[in-house]
Amino acid sequence: MRIRSILLILGIVLTTAFVALNLEEFNRVSLLSLGFTSVQAPLATVMLIGLIAVLVIFLLFSAYAKSAYLIENRRTARELKIQRELADKAETSRFTELQQYLAAESHAVAEREAQESQRLDERLANLQADLESRIEQSGNTLAAYIGELEDRVEQAAGKTVIEVEGNRLR
Repeated sequence: MRIRSILLILGIVLTTAFVALNLEEFNRVSLLSLGFTSVQAPLATVMLIGLIAVLVIFLLFSAYAKSAYLIENRRTARELKIQRELADKAETSRFTELQQYLAAESHAVAEREAQESQRLDERLANLQADLESRIEQSGNTLAAYIGELEDRVEQAAGKTVIEVEGNRLR
């Protein structure tokens, strides 16, 4: 229990004990002035009824304040829940957008990579064809040089053989 409730209960118990101990005095009749008229009634009983009325009013006000607080708290909790759900949806939306963006970028990178790979393959094929043609040209040139050298060697060998037969050595 809260300290407020404990003090309230303690006050009620003490007042009840006081009334029980002084019940004869509480019931003694006296003349009471209400301003515009006078009434004969027991003063202590009137004061006790007034105290009880104030206590009931206080309890009603306290119950009203507590219920208003609980209603406001519930409304605030509901609004917070709605805001949290909106924030979660927004976050989910941002994650979805990010995933879509990353997927699109990944797809674009894959396309660029495929295009670059295709260009590189074409270039390598062109370079290989060029290299093969140059190797073939070099082979043909080398074969021509070798053929020319063979012809010169044969011509030189033929002159040497002829000169040896003619007893001329060169």
